[in-house]
Amino acid sequence: MFPSPPAPTLIIRGIPVFRGYLSHAAQRSLVNDVRKVVRAAPFFQPETRFGQKMSVRMSAAGNYGWFSDRRGYRYIAHHPRGTAWPPIPESILGVWSEITGLSRQPECCLINFYTETARMGLHQDRDETDFRWPVLSISLGDSGRFRIGSVDRGGPTESLWLDSGDVLMLSGPARLIHHGIDRIRPGSSSLLPKSGRLNLTLRVVT
Repeated sequence: MFPSPPAPTLIIRGIPVFRGYLSHAAQRSLVNDVRKVVRAAPFFQPETRFGQKMSVRMSAAGNYGWFSDRRGYRYIAHHPRGTAWPPIPESILGVWSEITGLSRQPECCLINFYTETARMGLHQDRDETDFRWPVLSISLGDSGRFRIGSVDRGGPTESLWLDSGDVLMLSGPARLIHHGIDRIRPGSSSLLPKSGRLNLTLRVVT
């Protein structure tokens, strides 16, 4: 185990949120490392099970990447073009270790890129083998409105604007909570030259 993780800024529906956890310099470093990953594993647009293109573009690093097509949602060991996913950058692994305090490392860093019109509907992260391991989310670039439901589908929701440098963790009873991004605030950050939002989610897959 690593030293005790920091205290969250706030907890919403059991989800600890670490506001402004990453300095601007740390954010720039992460973006530079993400660019290297994307050069090796270019962004692609998955299809839903119903044949519709998702509005979010994706890439990944680690042993696995997340993928979707008419056959369903799953992790795959190679980029859709057949090449291996690049390793997860040490700068990103460092955030995982600091926040979770775990010695076990994530096997996937899913990279989602949102333009101002991209959305992610309410969903659960449940394609992993063991839900005892957390999912860690890092926000970079434009702010995104994070929509939070409950573990069961339906019912009232709450929302929270996530800004560049914010980190949150889905764990414990909130590990399978429904969540999504329903709005992007374009131009709210100067981190990415052409605007947009990057979301990095770290997961233990197996």
